[in-house]
Amino acid sequence: MDILKTLRHIILEVNATQDLSEALDIVVCGVKEAMHTDACSVFLIDETRAENTLVATAGLNKALIGKVRLKLGEGVVGLVTERAEPINLSNASSHPNFVHYPGLGEETLKAFLGVPIIHQRHVLGVLSVYQHEERCFDESEEAFLITLSAQLAGSIAYALATGTVFDAMKLDTTISDRVFTGIAGAPGIAIGKALVIYPPADLESVPERKITDEEIPTEINLLSSALVSTHEAIQQLSENMVAHGLPEEERALFDVYLRILESNSFKQELIDEIKQHQWAQSALKHVSQKHVARFEEMDDPYLKERASDIRDLSERILFYLQSRENHTRSYHQQTILVGEEIKPSALAEVPKGKLAGVISVKGSSNSHVAILARALGVPTVLGVEGLKISQLEDAELIVDGYYGQVYCSPSAALCHEFMILLQEEYELDQKIETVRDLPAETLDGYPIKLYVNTGLSPDVGQALSVGAQGVGLYRTEVPFMTRDRFPSEEEQRLIYRQLLHAFAPKPVVMRTLDVGGDKDLSYFPVVEDNPFLGWRGIRITLDHPEIFLGQLRAMLQASSGLENLNIMFPMITTIAEVEESIRLFRQAYQEVLAEGWDIKKPSLGVMIEVPSAVYQAQDIAKRVDFLSVGSNDLTQYLLAVDRNNARVANLYNSLHPAVLRALMQVVAGGHAENKLVSICGEMATDPASIILLLAMGFDALSMSGTGLLQAKWVIRKFTIARARQLLAEVLQMDDAIEIRNHLEQALEEAGLGNLLRAGR
Repeated sequence: MDILKTLRHIILEVNATQDLSEALDIVVCGVKEAMHTDACSVFLIDETRAENTLVATAGLNKALIGKVRLKLGEGVVGLVTERAEPINLSNASSHPNFVHYPGLGEETLKAFLGVPIIHQRHVLGVLSVYQHEERCFDESEEAFLITLSAQLAGSIAYALATGTVFDAMKLDTTISDRVFTGIAGAPGIAIGKALVIYPPADLESVPERKITDEEIPTEINLLSSALVSTHEAIQQLSENMVAHGLPEEERALFDVYLRILESNSFKQELIDEIKQHQWAQSALKHVSQKHVARFEEMDDPYLKERASDIRDLSERILFYLQSRENHTRSYHQQTILVGEEIKPSALAEVPKGKLAGVISVKGSSNSHVAILARALGVPTVLGVEGLKISQLEDAELIVDGYYGQVYCSPSAALCHEFMILLQEEYELDQKIETVRDLPAETLDGYPIKLYVNTGLSPDVGQALSVGAQGVGLYRTEVPFMTRDRFPSEEEQRLIYRQLLHAFAPKPVVMRTLDVGGDKDLSYFPVVEDNPFLGWRGIRITLDHPEIFLGQLRAMLQASSGLENLNIMFPMITTIAEVEESIRLFRQAYQEVLAEGWDIKKPSLGVMIEVPSAVYQAQDIAKRVDFLSVGSNDLTQYLLAVDRNNARVANLYNSLHPAVLRALMQVVAGGHAENKLVSICGEMATDPASIILLLAMGFDALSMSGTGLLQAKWVIRKFTIARARQLLAEVLQMDDAIEIRNHLEQALEEAGLGNLLRAGR
């Protein structure tokens, strides 16, 4: 048997079909033929019944597909799932676990080889072969079956998540209370009816079409008209958000859309494509794909999600290029928007008071729809793989934005349970609101500052409304990403001035340009085999001092008369990088002073986000005014885990003992030199982590505006003595899950259990 050739043939056939039942039939028939066995079967675990169910067979009685059910651990098939390893028996019927199923046709079969189907450490079922003669299958046969099983596991996992396996067999498996898991995008619980929405136009389906020289003016006119119509529509959506109660600052995304539409460079890109004899629709497709690809290649999750914004805007332009008339949707009283990729503009179209929740198959917590949903207080779940949206129109749904779960067709009992949780949530929100104007300090008076992270997002207005004490991280990359050239010093100054003025006199920490490698600029491309460890952050700006000096000068000029600027250097790995950054800062400062600007010298800091900086924290602190830990990146680098990679994301855990010890070392290093140490990232909003960060001695936590009041609520429920006791206890533990359980028990005892359960 040519194993590789046979494997390729079976996998190609499987990939050619969209129906899993048909695919599994291809597998069992292909394996039976390739291995010259007398039978081949697939059993999958039906978790709703805790049973192994026969879903495909060649050589046994097909009439019993879906009817042969074995309790988990029952039969030799159950032994395979229980052990999660292959079982090779010369005579299965003599094994004590063997269970005879009448009518299946296994009476004369002796030899048995079963291998588990495993996806991300979870056993999904068993792929097995049978032979009449009494023999053990050889190593090559076992290896073939294991390899095939591993290749099929991903597709089977997807099908099990959607329920399509058992639905296709029309089994008596209820869909009531079926739950799908995604990413928590915006906190809260919503109960309502689904409204499935689709993109206004499909950019990917636009055909390539060449035009003549005579047609070029016509296509340019069509484009100009579509841009004007799109501008008017976006303007209307922005005004709609006023009705939703959003202040001007939080409608920033729509302002960005409008600026892109008004940009001469954007329009010129499209016209240039048309002049290359592309009709307007494919010209739009090409330009959009170029910008989307640039953002999608980035490592920074926040910037990566900007690709979705570009697609949204492009689809709206295409809508008008195709001369379609707007249609009016009918919205439910409690509407839950459902789609492949929900865009912020879709939220703006829902009438005031009718938007209850949002569910999107694609997206992450960094997407603009998540940011906007948080600002609106709309429970949102994103990245819900396996959800067949076409079957959800008008379906009853529950959205759990805390745990990232969606319940389809919930039972009356489940709805009642969530209604109770909704009431508890409302009561807790009312309590949390009471700390809005109170200081962030423990029960025994230990203070800590609470800052916000901002970028190209509607966080500014919300940050001010919840009492943020300043900005702990302002990402300066976006003005560089949204242009087709480096922004001028004056353009940067105006952008920075707006933010500094909005928060004055509260401090604002601006991180210098953090691009390169994985954050590609179209006009400054960097191609590398490993961008995560490549030419990026401070490495690029030190290699190009003309870019660095221009940005530093713009920041300094923007701070004139405000005196609330702080500057932070990213991706520092050596002391030499710190010293060179400071030298260039001093040069920029002297140049600005020489031009007559009256500017107070800002504080300088370093972002601690790689292991080498952890071990040099005290030496770095000797040279700067503050340290700020980037907990997300530091965790990834310490644990060698890409949290955006679904295969290993479960290994990402900021409560890992190594991460906790690294954080303590940074705080100790900074405080040894009497320098302030802050932390930004998800840890700053996680109730369990906040207790430890308090105990470690962090001077400030920086987070999204939506989590600030909750963080303050947690802080005000503990004494610093209790926090330090808990830190000492978890440092004796060697497992992140054990640590979290211990901390959550402490939160329960402090009366904060609602922060952990659905309903909080």
